Amino acid sequence: MDYLRPPMDVHIGCSGWFYSHWRGIFYPPQEPTTKLWFGYYANVFRTVELNAPFYRWPTPATVRRWKRDAPPGFVYSVKVNQTITHQRRLVRTRKLIESFYAIAETLGEKMGCFLFQFPPSYHYTPARLKSLLAQLDPARRSVVEFRHKSWWRDAVYRAFAQRRLIFCAVSAPRLPETFPSHQEILYVRFSGKTRWYRHDYSAEELAVWADRIRASGAKEAWIYFNNDRQGFAIKNALVLRRLLRAKR
Repeated sequence: MDYLRPPMDVHIGCSGWFYSHWRGIFYPPQEPTTKLWFGYYANVFRTVELNAPFYRWPTPATVRRWKRDAPPGFVYSVKVNQTITHQRRLVRTRKLIESFYAIAETLGEKMGCFLFQFPPSYHYTPARLKSLLAQLDPARRSVVEFRHKSWWRDAVYRAFAQRRLIFCAVSAPRLPETFPSHQEILYVRFSGKTRWYRHDYSAEELAVWADRIRASGAKEAWIYFNNDRQGFAIKNALVLRRLLRAKR
């Protein structure tokens, strides 16, 4: 865990770690097996966003392995399975959500946030907002990432604040970079300012975000870089971490 001036706790890492194109950029080029990659990653970062559960429903055995593999003090944030967010789109998913929560919480103290990411076609409607508020559990650090700009509105901000859900701040093409103020928990995903997954953030761009994070008033900040191409995520995460530490 990285510390800024109290009371903000900051966790910075990448959205995933198993990328073959990171060999020679982040992982040693001579490393004969990918089995050691996670250990190498965990020596540099103390958190990661798990994307695998989005594509395949995790089993208890898999989650126990994740817990066993992580060193002390390491925490995961878990991307919720696409059956819930992209296929059923939160329609009749209450039991599925509870099941996913229960399986992932096998991680125990190594469980960070639950990320519910919705597709660009998932536009705002009052009914959809009501469904979100009814089904997501605020006690479990439930984060919602929208990819349609219609969700950036005061009515959503107020409802999330009342329900204590976390509105995901994003840096991504054609989406607002604004986010609700005074959230106790801030969650930020960097997916590329001008091109999805390919943008290399400049020190100046990251300095602006460092100021935003510090000014947010949050007690916790969870920050993940999803611009994995050419290893930009690693470089940018390290720069932002340094900027935040320098301003303690």
